[in-house]
Amino acid sequence: MSKIVTLGEIMLRLKSPQSERLFQSPLLEATFGGGEANVAVSLAHFGLQAAFATVLPEGLIGDACLGELRRHNVDTTSVMRGGERLGMYFFENGANQRPSVVVYDRTHSSLSEATPDVFDWAQVFAEASWFHISGITPALSQRAADLSLQALRAAKERGVTISCDYNYRGKLWKYGKKAPEVMRELMQYVDVGIANEEDCQLSLGISVEGKSQEPNKALGMERYEALARKVCATFPNLRFQAITLRESHSANHNGWSACLFDGHSFLVSSRYDLTHIVDRVGAGDAFAAGLIYGLVTKQTNEDALNFAVAASALKHTIPGDLNLVNVGEVRSLASGNVSGRVQR
Repeated sequence: MSKIVTLGEIMLRLKSPQSERLFQSPLLEATFGGGEANVAVSLAHFGLQAAFATVLPEGLIGDACLGELRRHNVDTTSVMRGGERLGMYFFENGANQRPSVVVYDRTHSSLSEATPDVFDWAQVFAEASWFHISGITPALSQRAADLSLQALRAAKERGVTISCDYNYRGKLWKYGKKAPEVMRELMQYVDVGIANEEDCQLSLGISVEGKSQEPNKALGMERYEALARKVCATFPNLRFQAITLRESHSANHNGWSACLFDGHSFLVSSRYDLTHIVDRVGAGDAFAAGLIYGLVTKQTNEDALNFAVAASALKHTIPGDLNLVNVGEVRSLASGNVSGRVQR
């Protein structure tokens, strides 16, 4: 099977222990993560050939990050070395009514300063059938936005299927352009769109009238179908539009489901009641990887959607950015095995 390429920034993640406030104690847990890298790791754990393209600085931290990717069997042939620093983010895990907090420190990172000619696109997309990117990378800088556009054009020229998670990050759009100004140009190359309602509104400038409702209610689904249809009508090149549906009862208790529109049919997934959430960071990336896996392996659209939701539900049980589950575990949950009983 040909490879799946993702491109983006991987960061050093520094987290306070358990649910402590940042710097409440003089300890921070150091791991690595970032949207597109998280997708690549998930796909590698699903047994697919996943490659990650980025720019890492020379030195001990860049070497450790590269080693982490390789440890999860991600193809790092397209990881370039250069620039001044690895981006970082600080994470405080919320509890009950106290929300989680992310603080970015990624200005002048290696990828944000990279130019499109840092990559040999023929090499990056050699034997590739799928390319995944997100709205995070073009939010970093004008150079990163130019890099994203060049990557999309190179992939499209080679007939590669393209997915994009719109991923609006308000703390990152600081270089003078609004998200829709950049993202709407990138969207003309995308085949599979992934988002939540807020991403559609803030990344693309697309919304539907009326007040948002809890997505587990029947009337609410009409709204999400209308939104998916509107996005696809705005960008007729889209073959699929997926929308994740999160009901945030508290930091530890969420409802989780998703819907998928393929230009004709509107599908709604199974819904999971997620209590005692361990870590929700990376859940959207886990969903994206699950959907890509389902579509690449020719599952039915309904099965692909339910696989993606089950994969992302499992991510909420795992500390860190990475979804360290395999296909069998996801299928077990998707088939209804929700007891959590010990496997002996």
